[in-house]
Amino acid sequence: MAGKTLMSVHELSFAYGRRTILHEISLNLRGGRLRGLLGPNGSGKTTLFKCCLGFLKVARGQIELEGRSIAEYSPRELAARVAYVPQEHRPAFPYTVREMVEMGRTPHRGAIPALSKADHRAVDQALARLNLTALANENYNHLSGGQRQLVLVARALAQEAALLFLDEPTSSLDFSNQLIVWEAVQSIAREGLGAIICCHDPNHILWFCDEAAAIKDGRILAEGPAREIITRGLLEELYDRPIQTADLNGRSFIYPLTSPREANDA
Repeated sequence: MAGKTLMSVHELSFAYGRRTILHEISLNLRGGRLRGLLGPNGSGKTTLFKCCLGFLKVARGQIELEGRSIAEYSPRELAARVAYVPQEHRPAFPYTVREMVEMGRTPHRGAIPALSKADHRAVDQALARLNLTALANENYNHLSGGQRQLVLVARALAQEAALLFLDEPTSSLDFSNQLIVWEAVQSIAREGLGAIICCHDPNHILWFCDEAAAIKDGRILAEGPAREIITRGLLEELYDRPIQTADLNGRSFIYPLTSPREANDA
């Protein structure tokens, strides 16, 4: 599956009433590749995700999943092929962690309510991958916000979809758990899954993503290999702040300039 185009977004525009949020967005999401999406708050990232997931009806442009318009998919078919990790979620009922992750198997179970051996295996693997096995019987609602976010990622992994959308999945996680999520998503992308992750930290996109796209005011400013497009000039255009880049032990990183003197020295 590596390299195969899983989803094509072609000249997509979207508006809430008279307010246009997205302007002629075009992207290709491929299997075996992890793509980062970054941009300021309000730039249209979450709206783009919702359009691609079928949550919002597209009026202009085209979104195709594996060669078919997403409008042609039933909700169950779409859920079996595309998984979504939201920023935050708290269910009304006191599900255990394992029960939450088992929900990822719903699109594959059809009319049979009981989980199969394949379902249990996928759930066990997802729990282990996110270091959640010890918490499997805990009440999901009693976990910290960061732990709940890890459970949502595990649920998406258990779904075994072809394409994974993650909307700021590490925003509430501590440093160690951020790395667990990034490394897990990067690993499954290497196995052939396609993934796009919305993230506000350009360093994470630079370090972990194969490709990147930058969006501002509903328009794509740049896209391509992450190491080529995550530059000082692009980030200053995105965020209207002076930025500096540096290399340490062979790894590039980005940091903000916080004083006029630093900006002049740069």
